[in-house]
Amino acid sequence: MDAQGAAAPALALDADARLLAVLLDGMEVGLAALDRDGVVTHWNREATRLLGWTAGEAVGRDGLAGWALRPADAEAVHIQLTDGHGAGRIHEFALTTRDGRRVLVRAQAHPLTAADGGPLGLYFAFSEAGAQVELERSLGLAEAMLDEAPTGVVLVDADLRPAAVGESAARWLDCERNALLGHPLGEVLGDGVQELEAALQHVLATGKPLTGVKLWAALRAEPGRRRCWRSEFVRLGSPLGEEPVPLGVAWFFEDVTLHEQAEQEGTVLRFRASQLRRAGQAAAECEDAMEAAIGYLDFVLAGFADRALLDVLDRPRAHGDTGSGPLVRAAMSPGGGLGAVGGLGHEAVLEPTGLPVRYSEVHPAVRAVEQTVTVASSDSGVPPQADWAVLRRWPADTVHALCTPLRSGGRTLGVLTFLRGPGRHRFDRADTAYAEDIAARVAVAVDLAAARRAAAGQDRPPGQQG
Repeated sequence: MDAQGAAAPALALDADARLLAVLLDGMEVGLAALDRDGVVTHWNREATRLLGWTAGEAVGRDGLAGWALRPADAEAVHIQLTDGHGAGRIHEFALTTRDGRRVLVRAQAHPLTAADGGPLGLYFAFSEAGAQVELERSLGLAEAMLDEAPTGVVLVDADLRPAAVGESAARWLDCERNALLGHPLGEVLGDGVQELEAALQHVLATGKPLTGVKLWAALRAEPGRRRCWRSEFVRLGSPLGEEPVPLGVAWFFEDVTLHEQAEQEGTVLRFRASQLRRAGQAAAECEDAMEAAIGYLDFVLAGFADRALLDVLDRPRAHGDTGSGPLVRAAMSPGGGLGAVGGLGHEAVLEPTGLPVRYSEVHPAVRAVEQTVTVASSDSGVPPQADWAVLRRWPADTVHALCTPLRSGGRTLGVLTFLRGPGRHRFDRADTAYAEDIAARVAVAVDLAAARRAAAGQDRPPGQQG
């Protein structure tokens, strides 16, 4: 073999030795190795950082006793490290630092064997037990929050895609925990996803947490049901770099839909009660009972409906009566400026004219009078169809209506109709109860106005006077 061929294996061995040295010094745990006679052969940089003993001071020493171990602990530690059945097992013992302190470490020992199976020694990797316990606690906290915490937790990466989903979060998002991982939030959320992503982007960009954020959203699987989530957002950063590296955002949230709905309903009820009280006070100051009835409409429309129509019968209808005459428009609110409703070759004037309103026999207002029950009606067309409203003699932009009969003294006096345009939801049970409360008050005023007209010798209903 020539000199060049002989040098090649030596160069390879030298490169391997250098690579091994770099790997040992780059480890994030302390590492020490002992040969079969117990002499220290390796001591890396992290071991020096933890205990203070340099590699020059450690390598070549006979065992660890007397310098890295107290003599009283040496035998017990030696048994733990050399126990062949405990290879890879976690051991805890105290090592001594260069300045005489004792540091509790956690170590894993592994035996070294030759090619023929004979023992060469052992090595053990160790780290400070306190740091390990802190890491384990952090991992345990993360697992508990994801698996058992009642608060929903979603960890979102820098691309705003879920990287981990907690059990409660998966339940509220109505999906499997792994089904959402790596997918856009928009695949699960419909309405409200833009607000959520805006909050995530803000925290990711600024690093400042957001607390107490109430997000209203709807799942794609249930677009008609909106949910309220009280949310907290915290940016996640890597603790390993000198500069914090954004890893994503932790989104903590809880479902407060029922609480928020109850608060909203309470606010609405308080406002409506206040409006009725103000309307009653204003009505008490009206000399004309019909003016008091119209005043009720002006007060209660706020936050409830866009328009109100008051239609009265020529002759009050007692229970069991049939054929009480046509409905006549007595009042409307808001008054004036609404013009006429057309589009089918005829005009349907909203304001009082003294002429009977040309309702069909199946019109909701007629049904409310005949059946003495509140009748709700909504346009099911998407987008809203103008013909639906015009056929019912209502403004073309009407999409929801509620017709409530006026009852007083055991008789039906007419009907009160509330109309809502686009952008408003249909009338619900609470709206129906409120409309019936209004109708009861308006009916008393209409009945009183009719009684006064009869006493004065006038038998025409409001809207036909003058």
